[in-house]
Amino acid sequence: MMSKNLPVFCAIVIFGLFTQSSTCTNTKHGYKTKGMFVFGSSLVDNGNNNFLRNSFAKADFSPYGVDFPLGASGRFTNGENVIDILGKKLQLPGYIPPFNDPSTRGTNIVHGVNFASGGSGILDNTGALAGNVTSLNEQISNFEKVSLPELEQQLGSNNRKKRLSDYLFVVGSGGNDYSLNYFLGLAGANVSLQAFTTNLTATLSTQLKRLHGLGARKFVLMAINPNGCSPMATARVPTQEGCVENLNRASLMFNANLKNLVDDIRPQMPASKLVFVNSYNILSDIITSPTSQGFRDASSSCCEVRQVSEGGTGILCKRGGSICTNRSEYVFFDGLHPTEAVNDIIATKAFSSLLRAEVYPYNVRKLSQI
Repeated sequence: MMSKNLPVFCAIVIFGLFTQSSTCTNTKHGYKTKGMFVFGSSLVDNGNNNFLRNSFAKADFSPYGVDFPLGASGRFTNGENVIDILGKKLQLPGYIPPFNDPSTRGTNIVHGVNFASGGSGILDNTGALAGNVTSLNEQISNFEKVSLPELEQQLGSNNRKKRLSDYLFVVGSGGNDYSLNYFLGLAGANVSLQAFTTNLTATLSTQLKRLHGLGARKFVLMAINPNGCSPMATARVPTQEGCVENLNRASLMFNANLKNLVDDIRPQMPASKLVFVNSYNILSDIITSPTSQGFRDASSSCCEVRQVSEGGTGILCKRGGSICTNRSEYVFFDGLHPTEAVNDIIATKAFSSLLRAEVYPYNVRKLSQI
């Protein structure tokens, strides 16, 4: 049975273009990263659903992208997302292109491809209410069957695994498996949260091993955010003070398993290196003490959100709706997704934090140098 306290739809799609200015690995600061291959949903998606028919997870309209150079390109925020900013810190030559864009072929993929699909999940049956989405398994198949053969044509097929060791494989999935699966009752009434999370983690482990078998060596695993603290979640429980704990409890349980997976899976994936980015902790710290990090509002949406009573989901901005003028002072842009200012903090900490509560066992900068 679906709880009224839980989101009916949770998805983010973001769209990017990619600049073909260089095909060499950046070594100016010791970074060995040639590019990124991105898998998952929500905050790591960059517009793949814009090319899918019958997908409800699209954000290619104003006021999204109000601060993005390309305008409303599909990112569910006012400007750049975590992947965009992380790519800049790695000094990649441009935005990672979405797989579903017909132009993401040939030389356009030498610095990576984004396969993520808003509304999708680790499990194949997650996200049906979001319409046509691409599951994590399908995303990996797209990499294996389409992009990898094309990449081999560009770089040469000799010693593929050594070549792929120069790329980061970013995986950010799991949130929708709760909001669009478990809490909707799709897992069955008798499945406990712990049992569901254990199965979810085991499934992800198999998927990571599959990527490793294809040549992936450096992984960045993104935690689930504290979605129970989002404006969408708190608006559904107006009588409750603070965050919706059943949502956050699920995120914490999955994130704990994901962090443990970093150590547990490494012996099963020879030569692999994995980093866990605890975006849950990073965002929670901002929400708990927003003014200390330059934010004024950690509970409201910057944009005017289309509510359930208006035929919406309580997540997306209204088309052409009003927005706040001081966007850098807001934590959330819409009912669920952070502003560019928050994305910048998450990406910066992922790249350079020395705190194991934020990155484990080390940061992305070190991962890119080894």
